[in-house]
Amino acid sequence: MGEPQLTRVNLTGGERALSQGLRKLEHVPSILGVTSAVSKQAASPRGAGPLSGVRVVELAGIGPGPFAAMLLGDLGADVVRVDRPGGPGLGVDPAFDLTNRNKRSVVLDLKDAAGAALVLDLAERADILIEGYRPGVAERLGVGPDACLARNPRLVYGRMTGWGQDGPLAATAGHDIGYIAVTGALGLTGPADGPPAAPANLLGDYAGGSLYLVTGVLAALHHARAHGRGQVVDAAIVDGTAHLTTMIHAMRAAGAWQDRREANLLDGGAPFYGVYATSDGGHMAVGALEQRFYDTFAAALGLTGQEAALRDDPARWPELRAAVAARFRTRTREEWTGVFAGTDACVAPVLGLGEAPAHPHLADRGTFTEDAGIVQPAPAPRFSATPTAVRRPPARPGAHIADVAADWDVPALATD
Repeated sequence: MGEPQLTRVNLTGGERALSQGLRKLEHVPSILGVTSAVSKQAASPRGAGPLSGVRVVELAGIGPGPFAAMLLGDLGADVVRVDRPGGPGLGVDPAFDLTNRNKRSVVLDLKDAAGAALVLDLAERADILIEGYRPGVAERLGVGPDACLARNPRLVYGRMTGWGQDGPLAATAGHDIGYIAVTGALGLTGPADGPPAAPANLLGDYAGGSLYLVTGVLAALHHARAHGRGQVVDAAIVDGTAHLTTMIHAMRAAGAWQDRREANLLDGGAPFYGVYATSDGGHMAVGALEQRFYDTFAAALGLTGQEAALRDDPARWPELRAAVAARFRTRTREEWTGVFAGTDACVAPVLGLGEAPAHPHLADRGTFTEDAGIVQPAPAPRFSATPTAVRRPPARPGAHIADVAADWDVPALATD
């Protein structure tokens, strides 16, 4: 991997600002380095969660919409997923689709007037409705915001799209990687001498999409309960992802961030904030930003005093990076994990998805759980008075028609 350009030239104004900002950082409490005591979640195998009693209708889709509905279900909401006949067409066995846990499912054909009418019946009894169609599709099906709010003026109508409900690209197809590309977020990732790296669909679909949709519908629900009026929440992945870059824009405006990969404090440009290979092909993640943590890191790694002091001169960071990389290549990932265990060096092993549940800290906290034979992330965050849990396995399409018909008082569902 090539070295960032800033290390091959004299310091520019932006680089001097980066170095000055780093020194100022030593006097600021660290988000990364300060550990707060968090009480363990009270034991409750089937915790109701803080949203118990909230009713949610999810018009089935893929990606961020189902994840948002899962999160609401994890928090205790009664989520009814309206599946389409034949399923979403992704070829995934519904038994393993974890984003459909903590939900119930009915199957309705929204292209049929009777199916659309039953969705309106559900919307009349719901607090929140979520859909992820292209703009205008829900309206053409007869289940758009106007139709639903006419039946239930207090309803929160959440719309999840990539481009948003308006704008030149609103009606255009797209996926996570394209949405984060135009926001500048994708351009932050990857090596300086290579293309940006796709971070799965976590950054766009789920962080910029699902989490903003959930935040929006819960804020709108609070307003509806206070004022008796629902509203439409337009959650666009491009908006949410752009919002996530706010701090980076602030640093750029202050001259402390450059539009070049691996040229900044938090993108791998600093040799004490990045990932290094170990002798067995594993990797260790280093985040020793503050001086006190860096000193611990340098000592545990075995850097000489002269090598460790290179931190203070960005022009010599290539030398420091080479020294750090050379040291990490002398031991395995497991050995380095043991070296840094129990220290404030801010170093952690890079684990695979299959390894993560066995990490001692995550295992102790119960960050992962097992339900219906599937190991999966446990609901988050944690609540002291209203604990959450995986209450239901992934909903199989149409498996709960009779139950929903009775519980939501929509008897026509059971006869459709």
